[in-house]
Amino acid sequence: MTRAVVLGAVVLLLGGGSAQALRLPGAPACPIFPAGSAWNERVDTLPVTANSAQMIASIGLDTGLHPDFGSGLYDGQPIGIPFDVVSKSTPRSHVSFNYSDESDHVAYPIPKTVHIEGGRASTGDRHAILVDKSACRLYELFALYPTSSGGWKAGSGATWNLRSNHLRPAGWTSADAAGLPIFPGLARYDEVARGVIDHALRFTAARTRRAFVYPARHYASSSNDPSLPPMGLRVRLKASVDISGFPPQARIVLQALKTYGMILADNGSNWYISGAPDPHWSNDALHTIDRITGSDFEVVDTTSLHP
Repeated sequence: MTRAVVLGAVVLLLGGGSAQALRLPGAPACPIFPAGSAWNERVDTLPVTANSAQMIASIGLDTGLHPDFGSGLYDGQPIGIPFDVVSKSTPRSHVSFNYSDESDHVAYPIPKTVHIEGGRASTGDRHAILVDKSACRLYELFALYPTSSGGWKAGSGATWNLRSNHLRPAGWTSADAAGLPIFPGLARYDEVARGVIDHALRFTAARTRRAFVYPARHYASSSNDPSLPPMGLRVRLKASVDISGFPPQARIVLQALKTYGMILADNGSNWYISGAPDPHWSNDALHTIDRITGSDFEVVDTTSLHP
């Protein structure tokens, strides 16, 4: 490695600067949504909402942040939400949906060896994420199962043009409860290897409100309790939190949470952040993130980001 490369990596690690438009190595011609996407907008200088303390308390002030991704297996399952890079040569399949009226009825490029969240035998969310490098399209599926006839069925499915900021219709779900794409909110090891995560991350909370805010399009709750967070809530790690003593992998994730924050996208365990599994993650390093608690976060007023 040259001195210039080393110094560049150090600047990214220590300064939290953003290497704009970092792309997926397997699909280098495709942006992961435009720079003006809500996922890619910095929020480190935006104001804090008036109800920030209430929202953070409802998720858990003393609850530790948890990286829901890593290397190896946990209870026999890969750790995180996997994705596959596909192309125009990948066979297309028509999928039957449980939530048919809010799913995109297109031909999905599902390879025979498709990676499913939790593994092929999982009984969990079973997300499948497909990045088409030929068309720069993103396809995502929830609860994907093979059928006895050799086809596929799923709970829901959605697709996006990676070159567009177009959102789903208001009130529509996707493969995620908030009606958002999952892929742009994943922490990926290839980003950490380059020294920076330059987008918001996805996270979950146990209790949410029957409401959604930009960029979310859907809620997944029957509660109108105003103290509960809506889908799409954007939080960031406070600038005052010292992350200098964390291992590099953890520090890069935490810097992203200062610069870009994270978006509430689904019901689940409090303060669980999403990422893709990779054998190069250090689980020991990632789990130092558990030292960060809800009290270290604040809710961002993203009104200025709305189109």
